[in-house]
Amino acid sequence: MLRRLLLIALALMPMTSQAIEEPDYQVVRTIDTVELRRYAPYVVAEVVLPVAVEDAGNQAFPILAGYIFGKNTGEKKFAMTAPVTQAAVPMRMDMTAPVTQVGVTGGQKVQFVMPKGVTLATAPEPTDPRVVLREEPGGLRAVIRYSGLWTQSSYAEHLAKLRSTLQAAGVATEGEPVSARYNPPYTPWFLRRNEIWLAVR
Repeated sequence: MLRRLLLIALALMPMTSQAIEEPDYQVVRTIDTVELRRYAPYVVAEVVLPVAVEDAGNQAFPILAGYIFGKNTGEKKFAMTAPVTQAAVPMRMDMTAPVTQVGVTGGQKVQFVMPKGVTLATAPEPTDPRVVLREEPGGLRAVIRYSGLWTQSSYAEHLAKLRSTLQAAGVATEGEPVSARYNPPYTPWFLRRNEIWLAVR
């Protein structure tokens, strides 16, 4: 049933992302092919999975789609938004006693952006405990955009270009890079919109 709902939702989505709701932002500066965008805060539904980057999207999508298609305390359904974002969760070193440290790999964090107007106070609670609602604080992000199918090599190439452009411009960043995807799977490769975000200090 969930798979059928997903296929229906994807069939109703436009071929490009212009008509799909996105988080509000303003472009404050352009450096070559990089935009510095100031984002307003927005609410996300997210899941963290201990899987490889290539597998995270496929495994997270049905979990998060379940929430927006009614697997929540109010059985409320939400419209699809864009983008779907993914980022690595940094390794955390937990203190124990006696003085030892254990490294735990966090995995991949995948997020669905909730529609405008949804707040943490008004969003229904997920019935799947893996889904967490959180407010992204917004702020300044450096963004590079590219088309084509998402591959690890293409992602690495554009991330390197983003970092080198920012370094040459003296723009400092922090945190993990975020991969943002805007289109349903049936979108032709040349119409797909992919982005990489880096938080600017």
